[in-house]
Amino acid sequence: MTLNFILKATFVSAALLALPYAQAANLSKTDYQAGKTRIADEYKTEMDACKARAGNARDICNEEAKGKQKVARAELEFGHSGKPADRTKVMVAKAESTYAVAKEKCDDLAGNVKDVCVKEAKAAETKALADAKMGNQIVEAQTDASQARRDADYGVAIEKCDAMSGDAKASCVTAAKSTYGKN
Repeated sequence: MTLNFILKATFVSAALLALPYAQAANLSKTDYQAGKTRIADEYKTEMDACKARAGNARDICNEEAKGKQKVARAELEFGHSGKPADRTKVMVAKAESTYAVAKEKCDDLAGNVKDVCVKEAKAAETKALADAKMGNQIVEAQTDASQARRDADYGVAIEKCDAMSGDAKASCVTAAKSTYGKN
């Protein structure tokens, strides 16, 4: 791989990861509370609808309702806070909910076919959880890289100030500290 390709790939992944953050933290306290109420009402309605079913179909319906509620709550929290940790919680909630529903659907099967179904569901969950963890690590790595760049730029600015003397040097150092957030 060339350096150019790596830089482009990094830029694209950073842009894709930043997109949800641009949309996050837009909910007011009133919208947040209304969202919580809406989620609770939808959950109750879905659970009531599941009561009409029987056997494993009812169990699947219940798991789907629980999963939707869990994901909706996580998305609401992320929409309210905009924190990267809450974004990861959304991804985890989706993975866990999908697994719970898939595992419940496997109950309709028997023998080796059921075992394979459960293993496939677990593998899909493991992959989704790994993706969530990787996304979180990418955000942390980008933060660390950003800080390293700022520190490097600050070092260059201070080095340039060293060529000066007196008030010019003091002004230069103060400007550099202000620009790069140093004390």
